[in-house]
Amino acid sequence: MLSLLKKLTAATPAPAPTAPAEPPAGKVDPYMLGLYDAKLSGWFNQETNELFKGFVVSADDTLLDVGCGDGGNVHFCGMRGAKIIIADIDAAKVEATRQRLSDTPARDVECHVTDCNPLPIADATASRVVSTEVIEHVDDPAQFLAELVRVGKPGALYLLSVPHPSSEDLQKDLAAPEYFQKPNHIRILSEAQFKALVSEAGLEIISHSQYGFYWSMWMLLFWEAKVDFSDPDHPLLNHWAETWQAVLDSPRGAQIKQALDAVVAKSQVIIARKP
Repeated sequence: MLSLLKKLTAATPAPAPTAPAEPPAGKVDPYMLGLYDAKLSGWFNQETNELFKGFVVSADDTLLDVGCGDGGNVHFCGMRGAKIIIADIDAAKVEATRQRLSDTPARDVECHVTDCNPLPIADATASRVVSTEVIEHVDDPAQFLAELVRVGKPGALYLLSVPHPSSEDLQKDLAAPEYFQKPNHIRILSEAQFKALVSEAGLEIISHSQYGFYWSMWMLLFWEAKVDFSDPDHPLLNHWAETWQAVLDSPRGAQIKQALDAVVAKSQVIIARKP
């Protein structure tokens, strides 16, 4: 159940080849609404080729995604024609992502099943490095980041995310106990701690942002609803999705979203550069 929950509530929900440009119509699908919300926050910009605002991917790039999960990030990047390297401890996810990339114009795809300690990749390989919602799981974040830095080229851009403490603190008394146990979230990083980890790894922080009020509230209600994730049909969840779509559809919806994302956020995102 928790792996499925992570699939829907990770910082970057896996998009379709073209992420929706308009809010979903008809019955509200919480996944599609979450994808639309993520797009409003700067993810998956088809027009600018930005995986996330400030993180442009081109066909000239070699992009490494560590902890690739279900492949949403790398599918977007593969559609830009980049060389893609994926690494994940879960062999099934690596294979599923490899298959997902087969319909993209990625100029090459390289796959690794690994715990990333160390990464089986040569020094200075990647011009773009992505690792979303992974650091909170690893035993030694400093060692993990050191490996990411090692394999990046000079000047490489990094896109890193971890859960925001505002959301994690909300879940503490309601989440299933295993949510905060290994191999799931074994640490909560404050904004200052996250920035310090990235800086101490030798990267220059370009931006630090947060988003995801929608998913934070959805998760909170999910624990209370006590439904099975394969069919999360419950009035609490249905009404929340309908309410959030109505908020986004309102004249000042974007302003309301921005204000709420600043108070309670599912994730914090850092873009950094290797000197």
